[in-house]
Amino acid sequence: MDTNEVKEIVDRWMIPTAKGAYMAGLESRPVISHACGIEVYDTQGRRYLDFGSGQMAAALGHNHPLYVQAVKRNLETISHSTKTFLNVDRLTLHRRLGEILTPPLQKSLFLVSGSDAVEAAVDMARKVTGGTDVLGMNMGLHGSTSFITRSLSFGWNRSKHGLAAQATFSMMAPYAYRCPFADCACVTGSGDFLCMKTSFDLAVSNFTGKPAAFIMEPILSAGGIIVPPPGYVKALRELCSQYGMLFIMDESQTGLGKTGQMWGHQHEGVVPDIITVSKHFGAGLPVSAVCTSAEIADRAAANGYFATRSHACDPITCAAGVASIDIIEQDGLVERAAAIDAQLRERLSAMARQIEMIGDIRGRGVLYGVELVTSRKTREPANDAAKAVVQACQEQGLIVQARGSHGRMNVIRLVPPMVSTDAEIQEGMDILEKVLKQVAQSGVMNKAAA
Repeated sequence: MDTNEVKEIVDRWMIPTAKGAYMAGLESRPVISHACGIEVYDTQGRRYLDFGSGQMAAALGHNHPLYVQAVKRNLETISHSTKTFLNVDRLTLHRRLGEILTPPLQKSLFLVSGSDAVEAAVDMARKVTGGTDVLGMNMGLHGSTSFITRSLSFGWNRSKHGLAAQATFSMMAPYAYRCPFADCACVTGSGDFLCMKTSFDLAVSNFTGKPAAFIMEPILSAGGIIVPPPGYVKALRELCSQYGMLFIMDESQTGLGKTGQMWGHQHEGVVPDIITVSKHFGAGLPVSAVCTSAEIADRAAANGYFATRSHACDPITCAAGVASIDIIEQDGLVERAAAIDAQLRERLSAMARQIEMIGDIRGRGVLYGVELVTSRKTREPANDAAKAVVQACQEQGLIVQARGSHGRMNVIRLVPPMVSTDAEIQEGMDILEKVLKQVAQSGVMNKAAA
């Protein structure tokens, strides 16, 4: 397709549901034709290294052979089945997922998307506790397809959705680089987490009834790759327990190996009451899960808990889920993510010593963020510079994204697939380093500060 044909289709046939964020200039972006591993190709034959892992869902690489084999098998046997019957792939996925969950988590329920799973997790917490109020992070993202998930995605600014669900409130994220409390443990590494205590108290004062749950991502990905400081999650878990709130970890963007552990919460020494799983759980097909302990699952069921979708337990998506676990285990991808972590941190640290525009580096495994600022002293977000970096990287064959929240869109998010080779990682980092230096010298970041 040429540019004119693409523009005509976009203008005439597509609903511009997110014109500012996604649709602007869409016709000038590559039209993807095929992909394999970390490599993506457009209709013009250009090759790109996908340091975005698609929509965060290709962390096992594009079209992994084991995934392709599983999907082909089900296309020839059965791809869809009524949920009122069990099927072999569904049963196998329940067992395989249960085997890799952190005890006492062992029970699972399958849905289609990450939003589905979050909505179902919140409903489960409400059924179990008898409460209604749900608390999340002000920079968190938990989905956009349901009223409750849009309302808990505070990092997106709820005003874009108009109305917000009742009994949903936010507290400050542990954004150590920009914590407003100079004496906070986020900044000093010791003492009290003042940002947590202060904002939690404020949120609790807005509760309309009995609280039900707290939800957070182990790393706040879309909000700007916010990694909680040591001890933060454990302290927060204890605080939630005082109020009888179940602790939900949204592992959509961190689970199944991305952080160098099988689950993001394993870095924190905390086992959540409920976790949600999606993104690369289906290795390329949409399948998600809500996971919890036998005790909580039984209590929820006794109180009438119900959650499902028409395609929630399809054999073909469940087979893809089984394939994803097989790939992670057989290819040693948890360990591979930890090895990539070391490469990314080494290269990014070296860049930060040369490029003043880099204000902060943070992340785990294959999930990293590079925060760009116009001045390290003022820490003014370099939004325009980040936008220029994303565009220049694309032009030079590297796919990255800019992320952030609340007026800041200045964090370059790096998510190379866990199957990436050392050479591919270094190639991508070479492009990023070259672009960062070019943008820093171009005056774009000074324009952002003007």
